[in-house]
Amino acid sequence: MPTPPTPDPDAVLSGLAPVVAVDTTILILGSFPGAASLAAQQYYAHPQNQLWRLLSDLTGEDLRALAYAERLARLLAHRIGLWDVLGACERRGSLDADIRNPAANDFARLRHLCPLLATVGFNGQTSGKFAPGFAAAGYRTLVLPSSSPAHATLRFEQKLALWRQLIS
Repeated sequence: MPTPPTPDPDAVLSGLAPVVAVDTTILILGSFPGAASLAAQQYYAHPQNQLWRLLSDLTGEDLRALAYAERLARLLAHRIGLWDVLGACERRGSLDADIRNPAANDFARLRHLCPLLATVGFNGQTSGKFAPGFAAAGYRTLVLPSSSPAHATLRFEQKLALWRQLIS
């Protein structure tokens, strides 16, 4: 039996589509999906990523207990969207530090996709580099501690306290 081909580490990876609606008021922007998320074609699919736990606490719903499609529907019902700052890049593994040849998403279409958008939260420092551009466009911006398991300098409760700013 032949072995499957090894993925090309220099291949350009494409990100996920935005999860937004016309009434989205809060958008959370990550950097670029990790390997587990790309494989599953789901935002924040790595089981140790704390994003769904954080959002469960913010919304008062256990989003983690829901199937992915229902998770997204409930998130949108709370007028919260998800996307990434990068639409494509080259990267081995899942670390932001390994991103090469990044290509930003087309944010000009945000005003059309979600005209009520007011707050943009950046999930970590890598995506947070885009905050000044969003602030200049008139959005309230928050650079939040990363929900990634690779960033464990803060306890969950400390992260949650900072993430609560999204809804205040």
